[in-house]
Amino acid sequence: MSRTQTPLTDSLLTYVRDVTLREPEALRKLRESTESHPQASLQVAPEQGQLLHLLARLTGARKALEIGAFMGYSSTWIALGLQPGGRLIVCDKSEEYSILARRTWRDAGVEDLIELRLAPALDSLDALIGEGQTGSFDFIFIDADKGNYIHYYERALLLLRQGGLIAADNVLFHGTVVDPANHDSDTEAIRDFNRHLQSDRRVALSMATMGDGLALAVKL
Repeated sequence: MSRTQTPLTDSLLTYVRDVTLREPEALRKLRESTESHPQASLQVAPEQGQLLHLLARLTGARKALEIGAFMGYSSTWIALGLQPGGRLIVCDKSEEYSILARRTWRDAGVEDLIELRLAPALDSLDALIGEGQTGSFDFIFIDADKGNYIHYYERALLLLRQGGLIAADNVLFHGTVVDPANHDSDTEAIRDFNRHLQSDRRVALSMATMGDGLALAVKL
């Protein structure tokens, strides 16, 4: 153990991936083929994807939810970590990216495990609540528009079972959260979200500083 964090240089990150990453071929191809995509930063890092996979396994997830799919990278990792008979509901509003996500799921062999709800995520979450699915999800991953993070989180907490886990990405927001001169709306939204979690006694909380930061909240 150590009281300080080891700075993660590019060479050290390469080492971490070399000795830990077990990336499925379909996901490796997706990641490498989209590295030059103008929105590539929306995709989680491979080691983050593998962490989501591990968290799904640790929670014994049979029913999971993802808010924000992009091209299907993170949802594939999660689906591969589900228990037998498991199901992942994915909320996204982009028809363009959902076509690519479906292709990823199909290539990775998890398409049958995933239900896509193509609509604004708040509408989909409210629909799940209206269907009586509160308290039934084991694992929920939030990685969508930052301005709605608190709204997503509050609905996710309703949908989550006691002892279930919420993971929220981008909580370091490229380091801008500590820049006092930065008042960008997304940065402010993430600051508000982090403060909201820190004061929320309904959950046990930690922050993994891997990638762009991953908040982890277990429902008490």
